[in-house]
Order: sequence, then structure tokens, then C-alpha cells
Amino acid sequence: MQPRIVEVREGVLKKNDLRARRLREEFGEHAVFVVSLVSSPGAGKTAFLEKTLRDLKAVWAVGALVGDLATDCDARRLGQAGVPVRQITTGTVCHLEAQMVADALEGWDLAALDMLFIENVGNLVCPSSYDLGEALRIVLMSVTEGEDKPLKYPTIFNSADLAIITKVDLADAVGFRRAEAHRNIREVRPGLEILEPSARTGEGMEGWFRRLRELSGLGS
Repeated sequence: MQPRIVEVREGVLKKNDLRARRLREEFGEHAVFVVSLVSSPGAGKTAFLEKTLRDLKAVWAVGALVGDLATDCDARRLGQAGVPVRQITTGTVCHLEAQMVADALEGWDLAALDMLFIENVGNLVCPSSYDLGEALRIVLMSVTEGEDKPLKYPTIFNSADLAIITKVDLADAVGFRRAEAHRNIREVRPGLEILEPSARTGEGMEGWFRRLRELSGLGS
């Protein structure tokens, strides 16, 4: 039965890639820079995204799509930032797919956005295989997860464009070994850029925004 399972998986991924390609073309036509965020559950990506949206909304027109298995808790939280947010409830599916993103964008005036963030379901396995049409894929890991996270989940780090270490204000308290974490990330993905902004204190956030400006080509 193994060959049949492989064939089905390849078919699903091919269909997703085709839909993601059309999404990417649509984003390009409307000049929307799309950023996807992937992490394990509890890594702090919602807090990081909330801080990002609150600070950027004065500069650019930003919005977000939020993926979750069952609740809209994160979407309601991000909506408090005062930007348009839509929920994608996946049910039993542990990742977002391009068609889910397309469905969630139905009726949304993309021309009114400069930047769209997509927060994936908390998972470091399946999301690595699914292109969402994004221009920038970010993998986040927190200082509380252990320095060996990249070695345990190499595919998602290898498919990312940027790595962000979160909860850095807790680094000393949990005995986080920064040099080891950086070494492990770059063992999996040599040369991958690593940022360490704190959503709680704000330290390092300006460096993150500066990189967004540079990567997106949007003015300040």
C-alpha cells in the first residue's frame, strides 16, 4: 500500500502548489507582501504578531489570517490591534493549505493592503510542505523550547527564509544557550538570518521592522 500513499500525497501537494502559485500571482498583482509565520504551539507567535500589527498599522495597511484547529481566540486577540483579521478554522487538519487561504480571502479587497500576515496552526511538521503563496516564511522558536528544536524539526527550518527566537526576555531565567541555538539553526540551514525581538519589552522590534521594510520593498 505504500506506493499508493505516496501517490496520494504527491497529488495533494501538487494541487496545493498550483493553488499557491495562483495566490502568489494575485498577491503580486495587488502589490501585497505576504508573510507566513510557523512555530510549535506556545512559542509566542500570536504575541509577536499582535505587537507587530499594533506597531505597523500606523505605517502600512496590514491585515492577518489566523489558522487554528478549533477556536477563534487568536483571531479575536489580534483583532484588538485594530486591523482586519480573519479566522481559518481547520478542524482536524494540522496545517493551513493554499485553498484555505484563498477561501478566507474571498471578498477581501487586497488592493487595500500593503502587507498580509498568515499565522499558521501551531505545528512544525506539516506546514513545511505546504506553500501558501507567501513571499516570506518565518519560523519561530522560543527560548523555553530547547536549543535542539532545529535539529528535531529540520525541514521547517530548512524551508524558512528567516528565523526568529521569541521570549528572549526569559532567556536568562531558563538558562537558554544562545550560541548553541544559533549553531543548531545554521547546521540545518547555513546562513539563515536569525533575529531575537521581544514582543513583551519591545527590544529588537525595530530591527525586525527594518528587515521587513528591506525585504518587502515598502517605504517607511
